[in-house]
Amino acid sequence: MASVRNWWIFRSLGQYSLNNNYLLIEACLIGVISGVSALVLKGGIGFLGSYRVALSNQYGAWLILPLFGVVCGGLAGYLLDKFSPEAQGGGVPQVKVALAQFPIAMDWKVALTKSIGTILVLGGGLTLGRRGPSVHIGAALAGQLSRWLPTTPNHRRQMIAAGAAAGLAAGFNTPIAGVLFVVEELMRDMSGLTLETAIVASFTGAVVSRWFGTSDLNLPKELLTAAYQSNFYLVEIPWYLLLGALAGGLGALFNRGVLMVLAFNRRLHWGLGGQMAIAGGLSGMVISCLPTFFRDNAGLRDFLLTADMGWQMMAIAFIAHFFLSLIAYGSGAPGGLFAPTLVLGTALGYLVGSGAEALIPEATQYTYALAGMGAFFTGVARVPVTAIVIVFELTTDFNLVLPLMLASVTAFIVAESIFKGSIYEYLLEASGIHLEEQKNPRVLTNLTAAQVMQPEVETLESHLYLTDLIPILSASPHRGFPVLDRGKLVGVVTQGDLAQMAPQGNKLTVAQVMQRRVITVSPTASLGDVLYLLNRYQISRLPVVDNGELRGIITRSDIIRAEAQELLGRNYRGGQRTPSYCVYQTHTTDNHQRKLWVAIANPTTAEALITFAAAIAQEKNAMVYCLNVVQVSSAYPLTDAHVNTYPERHLMEKLERLGETLGISIHTQVILAYDVAGAILQEISSKDEGLILGWQGDRLQGGQLFGSVMEYLVKKVPCDVILVKTSHAHPLKLQDSPAKIRALFPIGGGPNVARAQEFVPALLRLSPEVNRYALPSQICLCQVYQPQQCPQQFPLILKMKQSLRTRVGMPIIPLPIRSQNVADSLIRLIKEETYDLVILGASRESLLQQALHGNIPEAIAKGTNRTVVIIRGALEVTDPA
Repeated sequence: MASVRNWWIFRSLGQYSLNNNYLLIEACLIGVISGVSALVLKGGIGFLGSYRVALSNQYGAWLILPLFGVVCGGLAGYLLDKFSPEAQGGGVPQVKVALAQFPIAMDWKVALTKSIGTILVLGGGLTLGRRGPSVHIGAALAGQLSRWLPTTPNHRRQMIAAGAAAGLAAGFNTPIAGVLFVVEELMRDMSGLTLETAIVASFTGAVVSRWFGTSDLNLPKELLTAAYQSNFYLVEIPWYLLLGALAGGLGALFNRGVLMVLAFNRRLHWGLGGQMAIAGGLSGMVISCLPTFFRDNAGLRDFLLTADMGWQMMAIAFIAHFFLSLIAYGSGAPGGLFAPTLVLGTALGYLVGSGAEALIPEATQYTYALAGMGAFFTGVARVPVTAIVIVFELTTDFNLVLPLMLASVTAFIVAESIFKGSIYEYLLEASGIHLEEQKNPRVLTNLTAAQVMQPEVETLESHLYLTDLIPILSASPHRGFPVLDRGKLVGVVTQGDLAQMAPQGNKLTVAQVMQRRVITVSPTASLGDVLYLLNRYQISRLPVVDNGELRGIITRSDIIRAEAQELLGRNYRGGQRTPSYCVYQTHTTDNHQRKLWVAIANPTTAEALITFAAAIAQEKNAMVYCLNVVQVSSAYPLTDAHVNTYPERHLMEKLERLGETLGISIHTQVILAYDVAGAILQEISSKDEGLILGWQGDRLQGGQLFGSVMEYLVKKVPCDVILVKTSHAHPLKLQDSPAKIRALFPIGGGPNVARAQEFVPALLRLSPEVNRYALPSQICLCQVYQPQQCPQQFPLILKMKQSLRTRVGMPIIPLPIRSQNVADSLIRLIKEETYDLVILGASRESLLQQALHGNIPEAIAKGTNRTVVIIRGALEVTDPA
């Protein structure tokens, strides 16, 4: 049954795990669960607390209160220590750790243990609050739900934050404060998705809390009536500044006290159960000596706000609650600081308000008490906006906004000047966890599927028979292929699927054996989401689909390579100027001559490339610009990078001398850059004569035909691109006398064949260094036809011959060939006729496309040791207007 459930979840819900609407539905569900858990927590604490107060009235507070504190505290500590140590403490620090993606448990066990422990501790009389645990419980339930329902790691983080917001909103009935607390303290993230999920979960949690709990705002009617009569006068500003200063100073002192008690308990090594039992016993003994209203921990804040007590009793209440909260929280008990700080702020505000009321007739103690709540909470947690909104949502009194802002901001400034940082940060540091703002960009989040994918994909048509796939699979290095039908992705077929179906007959089509349910991703998905899908479904490749059309494919090796390139600074994003720094340059610029660029990457082929550049430059009357880009790590500024560029400088000087020998002038540059391809691209324009690149004629390990830098340049460089695969066994040189060379020019139609024809006269200036064969010089125009084609005439060959006859001074041989395999027939012709040079014209699409029957330029370059030149014509430059 479990396997059926997992299959349904993974295959049904998992398909939409990257959809934001799916996340909003999940956030709504988290809000409901968090709201219900907050109600259960409130009811459990109220039941146990009422029972404790009733027993103390019947049998004596001096006996029942300490006994209850010891038993409930010890039992809660035992449960936490035994089942879930992560559930101790207030809960907010644990949520911050989880959101920082530290390995900390966030599951149902934490939520259950936290709930039981909080009920025991707060019902047993420790002076802590239930809102911090509500935040932790909501986050833990969200973490568990995100495991049951497929969610990416980044989205799981959003769900945990949404659960925390829902827990706080349900605890206070303050949905806006729940959202702001997530933004201001937990995540510090204002992204759209964070706000959307937090708002939905917070709203839902508050609605559930009010629907099944109470519809009021957690304050008594007497206070609300007085609050609506609150006011604010300019003469009271000094008093609110005094209130804020006292709250900030005492809040900083409170934070130091909590840390001191925690350190003291750690030195004693009593264990969690012993610490909480002692804290419960001490709290019970102290409370039994105080007035009876201290025994109802849940109603203490309301009593202080509404009761007409003198300043002496308020001072006693503040001092007692201050130290009792330190003892309770320092023991590691599962309780929060929201309620204690609000109680302390109420008492402090009442004391300051008593002084203001004596001197200013218009002042009211209630206004100062409510402003003190926000100010003291700010002094402890350092979240002024959340504090202001919490008190405002509790009272819905607009007259309180200005006093709250004044007191809270002052408290924040004073507290930060005395003891910088939130109490939650210090609690984490005391536990050995240091959360720092991330300085480096998150690679998995910044990159998208469109930037990582391989756009050239080997695909199959759905109507193909299994017999047609044998030559395709034997020639391909891949084991799986997307299946297309009229350009739309309809399935995926692997070699394992074909092996299983082969015994059933060769008349089966691809559509009959393919897997129709395909896990795909959109081009805008982050790299982290892509990795999540690969791991979730244990697949090796992931098609990138946009509106049903296949845009590319991503494998695990693509992710590793993309992340490594991003960390090393190889960031291929168009439209951005790549930082570069020139360390060597020679000036021989002539603005009346067009530029012919030569990109030097391999010193062993540099002289051969310059030889080709010289031949083209003499024919085209162009100036050669030789560019060598040295890649440096993005961790250092380019001007401060410690790179030894002596080898590159020495090579440039050598090439300059070679240029003088060949009769051409060469402009050389050595540039430091993070992004090699970007640095080259920004130097070249559509007005330039061309770019010469060297190529060794083999496919790299990552499946790239030319390497990442070269493939990017082939796609993006606006002018002509000349790829040269040099031959070490049969090198070519530039000669002044009539050249002696045998060249093969395969033609197949298209504009790039005509463009390649423009370079033929220049390339025929070259000759082999050693003429081993007594064969005449010639250029062979070859066109390969399929066996089923029976042309009577060959117009393309004849037209090309007629065009070249007036431009070259050697025989032109037209040669039509009928063959099933284009690459094999051309390789055989090169070997049999001993051609020295092969000239190919190809577009950027056909040049890079890994065709089902093999890439023709790659096959020719690998199948012969002669020089191969591939010419990709200039791209069309559209007018931006």
